[in-house]
Amino acid sequence: METLHLLTHIPLFRGLDDEELGKISQLLVRRSFAEKTGLFLQGESLQTVYFIVSGKVKIYRNDESGREQVVTVLQEGDMFPHVGFFSTGVYPAHAVMIESGEMFTLSTERFRHLIESTPSLCLKLLAVIEHKYMELQSRLSEMVMHDTHGRLVLMLIRLSRLHGEPLEARTRLNIPITNQELANMIGTSRETVNRTLNQLKRDGAVETAPDLHLILDVGKLEQLL
Repeated sequence: METLHLLTHIPLFRGLDDEELGKISQLLVRRSFAEKTGLFLQGESLQTVYFIVSGKVKIYRNDESGREQVVTVLQEGDMFPHVGFFSTGVYPAHAVMIESGEMFTLSTERFRHLIESTPSLCLKLLAVIEHKYMELQSRLSEMVMHDTHGRLVLMLIRLSRLHGEPLEARTRLNIPITNQELANMIGTSRETVNRTLNQLKRDGAVETAPDLHLILDVGKLEQLL
């Protein structure tokens, strides 16, 4: 019963009845992963689909010069990858655990069969893919329309929505994130992020907690756009 309960927290499986969830649970393998465990590498043969039960995962790519570009950070309820499982493909990016946790894993062959045999899942999968596409389009638009200051502010606001937890009148990011990773997310240098964050701290919009997690005043960040 615990597995069925956990499956209801994954958007792709939400709304299915117990019989459907029971069939799905028989296909899944539950696995634990330690922090910093690499799950797959960009370009490797795509063989497994992951569903996060707990913990956090960083998805990133390397550009032609070898520089890391963070695509997204995923958490409980998310699935990945979002492309390639309907054909013989490769993983489009690297994936590494940034916080220890558990996942349900499913071979791509079984996943294709599951989607093909359950029309409601197929529609939900399309909705998940559409959401990811719109998110990437939004980030691309931000890269074009805003300077570095604006891109960093918008990224911090987005991270607060995805990975924030209330802290009195502010929001604490519950993921560890370095200035270099922020720079990789918005396509700039670590030095530029350092200067911009220092300015945001002087503006009272950002502070660093003792555990080095960022604490954000989202209202002030929005005013700075």
